[in-house]
Amino acid sequence: MRVILCLALVAFPSALAGVKLHPLSDEFIDRVNSKQSTWKAGRNFGETIPVSYLRTLTGVLEDSTEKLLTRVHEVTEDTDIPESFDAREKWTKCASIGEIRDQGACGSCWAVAAVEAMTDRLCIHSDGEHQESVSSEDLLSCCDYCGSGCNGGVMTLAWHYWLNYGIVTGGEYGTTTGCKSYSIEPCAHHINSTSRPSCSGEGPTPACVKQCDSSTQTYNNSLTLASSVYSIEPEVSQIQLEILNNGPVEASFAVYEDFVSYKSGVYQYVEGDLLGSHAIKILGWGVENDTPYWLIANSWNGDWGDNGYFKILRGSNHVKIESHIVAGLPLLE
Repeated sequence: MRVILCLALVAFPSALAGVKLHPLSDEFIDRVNSKQSTWKAGRNFGETIPVSYLRTLTGVLEDSTEKLLTRVHEVTEDTDIPESFDAREKWTKCASIGEIRDQGACGSCWAVAAVEAMTDRLCIHSDGEHQESVSSEDLLSCCDYCGSGCNGGVMTLAWHYWLNYGIVTGGEYGTTTGCKSYSIEPCAHHINSTSRPSCSGEGPTPACVKQCDSSTQTYNNSLTLASSVYSIEPEVSQIQLEILNNGPVEASFAVYEDFVSYKSGVYQYVEGDLLGSHAIKILGWGVENDTPYWLIANSWNGDWGDNGYFKILRGSNHVKIESHIVAGLPLLE
């Protein structure tokens, strides 16, 4: 009897390894940390937040209707690509590059990440003269053919819209600069937030209103436009040269349950089910403990991850991070 009991106790931990755990449980986080060493997981979301809510934060729809031309950078033996790069350090006049936005309880990542990169590029290519943000509210609510607003959208169509119709200026929730600010209030996705209300589930997509918040500005005079929009080949050097020469880009990747608990290091998928496809802004790259990474700004506010940022494995199209890169150049007067 004693032998049988001892065998049972030895077998019990290995049996637990195959048990499906809630992705926000301490047990799941511990399991993730026990399986890898390039990144650390920790508590970002409270255990009571439903997985269905996490899925709403991933809002990239399949691109099946509109393709962008692919831009190719010439790569020769003389092409100099640094081992590490951070757009915040190269273009110091452009504070927007270092901003972390909050999409709130809305699957608007496809729009938020797009206007982040558009804003950066307007500033970069105007040598710092254009400091106003591009409005995520305007893109989210007025681009009917981009998708379903807070229920997701297509990244290439967001850039297509900037080229063909333009997007007005406007900042985050509660800001007064620009034409149209984001109307979806930031909410406490995370456990360490004391300044935001609780997230109450995905809200409705804001109505398209083609007028500015203030009567002192006009909608048409606040429009920003692209001179060209394009995709980038899914090759590391092509993505690096695009960022190095023109500024941050928008990208998407497959989000699995372990990612939501990212805290530091270079993320690599370990465990969990697929939640959806998520859009983000890539602003640089580097190497950490011999592991190459992309430096990325997320839009789940600064309480998440590494002050709103994360690093992800570079060079192997990990979770499709290098498959879908879109960008464009602003039309300057």
